[in-house]
Amino acid sequence: MRGGRATRPGDALFGGMARGAAIFVTAVITAIGVFLLWRAIPALQQNEVNFLTSREWRTFSPDSLAFGVFDLFLVTVFVSAFALMLAMPVALGIAIFITQYAPKRAKKSLGYLVDLLAAVPSVVYGLWGLLVLAPALKPVSSFLHENFGWFFLFRAENEGLVEAGFTIFTAGIVLAVMILPIITAITREIFAQTPVAQIEAALALGATKWEVVRTTVIPFGKSGYVSGSMLGLGRALGETMAIYIVLSTAASDFRWSLFEGGQTIASKIASGYAEINNEIQAGAYIAAGLVLFILTFAVNAVARWIVKGKGVH
Repeated sequence: MRGGRATRPGDALFGGMARGAAIFVTAVITAIGVFLLWRAIPALQQNEVNFLTSREWRTFSPDSLAFGVFDLFLVTVFVSAFALMLAMPVALGIAIFITQYAPKRAKKSLGYLVDLLAAVPSVVYGLWGLLVLAPALKPVSSFLHENFGWFFLFRAENEGLVEAGFTIFTAGIVLAVMILPIITAITREIFAQTPVAQIEAALALGATKWEVVRTTVIPFGKSGYVSGSMLGLGRALGETMAIYIVLSTAASDFRWSLFEGGQTIASKIASGYAEINNEIQAGAYIAAGLVLFILTFAVNAVARWIVKGKGVH
């Protein structure tokens, strides 16, 4: 009995299944974290440098391990943040157009077209970035470097990378295209749920279509927009194959430049898989994976705090 009413068997069954699913997912995530920590500890104990602050990565010999995640962490965050900065305004514009401006017959088709981007394998995006996007961006990269090279974002130590196009600049654009459907889909669904009464009230007061969007639709769907953006960021942080294909590894220390190469945590794990010969060497890469796991978890936690704790409505 709850509130004086008997609980229906179906409600009890559904409640139990939902509770069990939540417990199962939590247990799996906890088990993954524990496994990564357990496998990383032996390698961390033999590490000859500081894992969090060192830029060195030398794991060829299990008797002389020196690996640090500092540069990998910075490249991962930098390229993902750049991709998010590019994708967010485009996704917002697409969601507004589909829900508020597109003809009714075209809304579903446009939505399906954007959603199809999510079905493209990441290796295809990587090949597209390597063979199509990088050559096409050469004039843009050269222009930015030649005219704004005094600014740290467009400075380049390796002129060859700017000409080849295998830089963070290209990789960020590829990632932006990859996370675009995630942000767009969530934002579109929230915008479509804007109460009709609020829209009609704004129109009755003489508001233009854009004023309705700005004062009614966007404030109502802001939480969905932020949530979708954070999910897209999590997708970008963990992307492997596209970055592995597009981004050159010929880079020195990370310099906060879009026209440098480098490796993210995920692409470093993929590229170093062939040299893993024992558990100690594997532990070095698992330790890097643990950092990526914690980073992704932190991004999701911050997103929930922004949406709920900061009162985004």
